[in-house]
Amino acid sequence: MWSALIMTLPTQPNAVRLRVWRNLKALGCAALRDGAYLLPQEHAGLLAPIAAEVREHGGTAMVLTLTANDTTQRQEIEALFDRTEAFTQWRDTATTFQSELPQLTETDARRRLRSIADALQALHRTDYYPGAAAAQADADLTSLRQALDACFSRGEPAALPAHGIPRLDAAQFQNQRWATRARPWVDRLASAWLIRRFIDPGAQWVWLTDPASAPADVLGFDYDGARFTHVGALVTFEVLIASFGLETDPRLQRLARAVHYLDAGGMPVPEAAGLEAVLAGLREVHADDDTLTQVAAQVFDALYAVPPPSPPSPSTVPGAAP
Repeated sequence: MWSALIMTLPTQPNAVRLRVWRNLKALGCAALRDGAYLLPQEHAGLLAPIAAEVREHGGTAMVLTLTANDTTQRQEIEALFDRTEAFTQWRDTATTFQSELPQLTETDARRRLRSIADALQALHRTDYYPGAAAAQADADLTSLRQALDACFSRGEPAALPAHGIPRLDAAQFQNQRWATRARPWVDRLASAWLIRRFIDPGAQWVWLTDPASAPADVLGFDYDGARFTHVGALVTFEVLIASFGLETDPRLQRLARAVHYLDAGGMPVPEAAGLEAVLAGLREVHADDDTLTQVAAQVFDALYAVPPPSPPSPSTVPGAAP
């Protein structure tokens, strides 16, 4: 159930109207329509002071209880609370910070990371129905902390990160047979490219029609029981990046965001639609999985070659001193 604030704002003073709108936004209210705002029932008490202020200045306001008639209507109402856009804006800030990290002093870097972490916590407080975007943002924050430590705390003992993925030495994984499910799609194609490009240039592929019968001497990826597969919010491509210490590469991080979105949902990225269309076309053209993987690797090579965006100059940053 939800609490619904139904109101007509006073025409004057304008300051009251602005304050009411800001308070509704700060609470993460969903807009059912103009003048009708929702919060989950357990947060009904947060709407009462707003309703009182509206009435105090000559408007009308009442707080009612709203119940969905069926599962479809419940899902439609919950979708009104979707915070994906807000998490995407947060990620843009985090990505800018990561690109600027090498130029920052440790004091400035840690101060900015605290601010980014606080902003994420504030988002979580108003994310009443957490989904893939929230989990992805938490994983991004973990990656940011690792990137900062890599810059300023090299060699310092560190606790295992929240995702629990141990760091591995690529030198111990050379000329291996790597197995995954046949007819690979985005996560498997991207993972195969990453393995050959950054981990094991001599990798050989084994395509499994039934992962349960995988040979004992292969390194599996992206299937249940594989050595490398999804961990928490991370897709296999991201798990491989974390496993082999590749998190600080901004080009890989940009690719990882597209792969994550196409494989698991969450925060959309501009490259995702084009990548999906090209890979889908290649999958139709090439029936042989080895050929498909080889041709798809050229797509990932091209995307990786695109340089990351330059950090904004101080004059273009909102609020920066002239």
